[in-house]
Amino acid sequence: MKAFLLSLGLLMAAGTLAGQSRMRDYGIEYGIFRTGPLNAITDVKGVRVGHTTLIEGDSVRTGVTAVIPHPGNIFRHKLPAAVCIGNGYGKMAGYTQIRELGNIETPIVLTNTLGVAAGLDALIDYTLSNPENGDVKSVNGVVGETNDGTLNDIRGRHVTKEHVLAALRNAKEGPVAEGNVGAGTGTICFGFKGGIGTSSRVLPARYGGYTVGVLTQTNYGGVLEIAGIPVGRYLENYPYRDAVLQDTDGSCIIVIVTDAPLDARNLERLAKRGMMGLSRTGGIASNGSGDYVIAVSTASENLIDDRNAYYTPKLLHNEAVSPLFEAAIEATAEALWNSLFAAETMTGSGITVEALPVERILPLFNKKR
Repeated sequence: MKAFLLSLGLLMAAGTLAGQSRMRDYGIEYGIFRTGPLNAITDVKGVRVGHTTLIEGDSVRTGVTAVIPHPGNIFRHKLPAAVCIGNGYGKMAGYTQIRELGNIETPIVLTNTLGVAAGLDALIDYTLSNPENGDVKSVNGVVGETNDGTLNDIRGRHVTKEHVLAALRNAKEGPVAEGNVGAGTGTICFGFKGGIGTSSRVLPARYGGYTVGVLTQTNYGGVLEIAGIPVGRYLENYPYRDAVLQDTDGSCIIVIVTDAPLDARNLERLAKRGMMGLSRTGGIASNGSGDYVIAVSTASENLIDDRNAYYTPKLLHNEAVSPLFEAAIEATAEALWNSLFAAETMTGSGITVEALPVERILPLFNKKR
């Protein structure tokens, strides 16, 4: 059965990639900077993404998404990193070491709330299995989560170490499957089907030509806005009305990767802009929401080898990071929207969550399909 689920996950991810729709497919563009060729986190050179999607019977709707930020041994060549907590009702493993040391030493795994332990177990195996890490006795895995317990039998704890390892093994460069795949299989966003989304921005040469890529797992609420249009009010689907149609609680994980040479301090500033991107979609980081942004720099000259006595990174001045802030805000917002546009209606555990009604909202943008 496990082999069947793994195979199903890979096939579904590939299928979604082939036929998925994104916001720009409907002529809706956002921001001032151009996207990368793929408009995905994988526009940052060396970044790979893998999914395992689990759909079984009428109640298993969950999965795993893995982001591998560079192709080398991450434990031996750590990356500068930082985390911003928009609202801390979540279980992000690895946060304290990132905060204390300013780096990550494993890939980033996203899954459901009760799958965090499986994610950590897999990252330990992944790290210890590398022959270069024969003397390693401590691994600080990075695992983010959102709660997919409405559509998914989350108490069944269907995500296993093998599922996480499969996502790590099938991680690749190139286009990224979005919507109902991986860690976004069972998620809900603004009362509609959420999922995985991704986007990127490339700075003009005069600002360094750096790329900022974002991947999101969306499971949060608020009053939906798309590119400045109050879609949630138009659809009359928003919280705090007399008859509440949706809950604002949930969670959102935002992964920002850039090839710009930033240290942990400026990466934390960049991560904060991820929350600004979330706010542009109408998200409010409600009391019961776990909203985390992790930002990582892949600049090769700044990889951290703690076996060396000194660390002498090459860093951008503070005055040079504002364009990166704008790029992160734009790419985050579009990645969040892409998760909605790519997602499809799903039924699980006897509940049906509809996809974003794209045909109804296109007239708001003066767009025709």
